[in-house]
Amino acid sequence: MGPEHDCGLCPRLAAYRIANREAEPGWHNAPALAFGPDKARLLIVGLAPGRAGANRTGRVFTGDASGRILFDVLLATGWASGHYSDDGQDDLRLADCRISNAVLCAPPGNRPLPEEQAACRPFLKATIGAMPHLEVIVTLGDVARHNVLKALGLSPAFMSAGHGSEASAPGYRLINAYHCSRLNMNTGRVTRDMLSDIFIRVRALLKTTSF
Repeated sequence: MGPEHDCGLCPRLAAYRIANREAEPGWHNAPALAFGPDKARLLIVGLAPGRAGANRTGRVFTGDASGRILFDVLLATGWASGHYSDDGQDDLRLADCRISNAVLCAPPGNRPLPEEQAACRPFLKATIGAMPHLEVIVTLGDVARHNVLKALGLSPAFMSAGHGSEASAPGYRLINAYHCSRLNMNTGRVTRDMLSDIFIRVRALLKTTSF
């Protein structure tokens, strides 16, 4: 379902990975695969691993500010249990929820190129296809929204941008949220309460409330 440890589909990302391995040999420095049960009804899709986040720890949204916010919200709204640690050495568990990224390798400056997104999209499509009970997909930001829509064979215009926008795709309900990046949080473009509202909304959309 995921790329190889030394995936070479994107030369720029592969070169960046090699540079990071030389600078930080103790880090994960490889694709960060999806986290959470594949039988979940909720899939959250982000942008890409942060250099000192998932690229360091090996677990998506783990090790940086965006992960601390996301997992805090998921814990508070019942989509996770246990305790989160920045090093990933914790007892955190996702409940009926799975998390992945549009691009699975860390890009320079957190900005994957369009061709890199396209190269990684089959893995996103495979992740979606391997979730037999999936009902709702939450996209964090425009890159995630565009790639999920394309993975579903839909135009990016199928679903409008904006925090809280929704669309019904064949088989799934889609909800977009602003990404919980440090910049977005510090500027107030998105708040903890705004993110919480998204995941409370997901619960209301599911066919049942049992986990």
